[in-house]
Amino acid sequence: MTTNEIRLIETAEIQSTETSKTQSIKITNADPSALGLFGLAMVTLVASSQKLGITQGSSFIIPWAIFLGAFAQLFACINDSKRNNIFGTTAFGGYAFFWFAMAISWAIKLGVFGAAMAAEADGRQLGVAFVGYLVFSVFMTIGAMETHKVLFTIFVLIDFLFIGLSLSTFGIAPHFSHALAGYSELLISLVAFYGFAASVLNAHFNREFLPVGKPFGILKK
Repeated sequence: MTTNEIRLIETAEIQSTETSKTQSIKITNADPSALGLFGLAMVTLVASSQKLGITQGSSFIIPWAIFLGAFAQLFACINDSKRNNIFGTTAFGGYAFFWFAMAISWAIKLGVFGAAMAAEADGRQLGVAFVGYLVFSVFMTIGAMETHKVLFTIFVLIDFLFIGLSLSTFGIAPHFSHALAGYSELLISLVAFYGFAASVLNAHFNREFLPVGKPFGILKK
């Protein structure tokens, strides 16, 4: 074997070794839960004011539904997915798209897309969607039991909100169900404000500045 042949073999072995090497890079993202909870708190505060008769109409709910209810939670969803948090990704993503859909539904009702489309709107279809989201929320409530008690409380209130919305939309006990939806939504806002503040301040001060309660610890091994 000539010297050139030996050099060619050595070069090939080096290139093969370098090709097989892989790099593992860890990217650390800030917890997006605070922004997601703030978005939830804001949109439910504005929306509950209309349900409880404090304000009128839905025109000015739409911007908050799109930017706080939808985009803020979608941002949290995307960043939770980067943190490999399937629960946060699913929860924030699911409710982000809910608020996108509600904003479009209100716009249809107001005639933004034309009188013909508004005339064709059947509110019972919203009722079916609310039932679907009630199922979604019940399963997410089970998952929230192993996060912390503030988040679990928010999901329980969301369950009551969708019960109220479903019954109200189908005309079942309309006064009671409408009030149930309105007060549940207001309480969601108040608890979500606390949850967002705890998420920010606990991380900022690197200690439990605002307690959120330990997980129940009965479902996870």
